[in-house]
Amino acid sequence: MNHHGGDASLLRRLNSAAVLRVLRHREATTLTELAQLVQVSRPTVETIMEELLEQGWAEECGQERGMRGRPAKRYRFRSSAGRVLGLSVGAYRLQAVGADLSGRVVQSSKAAIFPDMTADERLDAIERFVAECSEALGQRPMAVGVGTTGVVDDRGRVVKSSVLSGWSGLGLQDELSRRISTPVVVENDVRLAVLAEQWRGAAVERKDVLYLFAGNRMSLGMLIGGKPYRGAHSASGEIAEHATGLWQVFGPVMDFAMSVEPGELRSPAQAAEFAFTRASAGDQRAADAVTALAVGLAEGLVTVVGPFDPEMVIIGGSLSSGGAYLVEPIQEHLNRACLYPPEVVASGLGNDSVAIGAARIALEHTESDIALGNRPDPALPHAP
Repeated sequence: MNHHGGDASLLRRLNSAAVLRVLRHREATTLTELAQLVQVSRPTVETIMEELLEQGWAEECGQERGMRGRPAKRYRFRSSAGRVLGLSVGAYRLQAVGADLSGRVVQSSKAAIFPDMTADERLDAIERFVAECSEALGQRPMAVGVGTTGVVDDRGRVVKSSVLSGWSGLGLQDELSRRISTPVVVENDVRLAVLAEQWRGAAVERKDVLYLFAGNRMSLGMLIGGKPYRGAHSASGEIAEHATGLWQVFGPVMDFAMSVEPGELRSPAQAAEFAFTRASAGDQRAADAVTALAVGLAEGLVTVVGPFDPEMVIIGGSLSSGGAYLVEPIQEHLNRACLYPPEVVASGLGNDSVAIGAARIALEHTESDIALGNRPDPALPHAP
């Protein structure tokens, strides 16, 4: 039996994948440089580049004038060849970011949902939302990443959820894959938030990071050795309800908000944001309430920071809007209480962090398609 045809085809695909890898990690390059970096002949690179240009994975980007002879053409990876979608599923909101294949965000959308929806109603809403976002992107996403609250295992199943009704035990990745005609990857929202911080936020080039997600619920995300930590039961970072009440730490800002506007009922996160606004306007009582909130958070963080020994603590979720009003008291407390105090920062990604992290895992899922040079999907028929 003759295997030479198959061997040649495999070698061509491997060389093509190698050329694509180089293109993705360089701004622009010439055929000669590609041949040297991939360690193949220039005629081989020319043939591969013709295919990549025809498939839409590469494009010309000007010329480089040499010492003599004709200017050398330069090529780059065509990041607009495909799109991915990152989706955050919360109790009250769906949020999405669309990104090109370089990770640049090109579109963002939001839609309202409700925590007491049935699972089917919520799935229907997600399906419609993804279709709307795909139309806005102008083409079908190569992959959709989804971040959701709850304990999510490595198969994209929601093991437990105390926030969304009907979500516990749901094989979310399988369900969405049946409804959406593109690959779907599902992960816990706070693990995606800390991944987003490492990719596009405060934790770039950091390897050991603690991310506090605090808003209308509280969770921790941990980056250990550069990777989000899942835990033995995929429940890493889930903070159970304390006997004295999870929101006791928010008491100072809730009391302040109630004293200023007694008839206005606010959630703990809303009370905190109200106090941030008043503190930034010069209200000393508001500033004192925020400091008390920060000290309460710091006292809880010490119990994790000590044994974990992170290099950075990120305050995320809606509390990130507190900025220095929260960061400085927390930093001072950790400086006193910790042997090696980490740097404390407020997230600059805010409420976008989960969707951005979801876009990141969607991009990772596309790596094999890109490496194999599979042709990108065409634009949707009714795209604007």
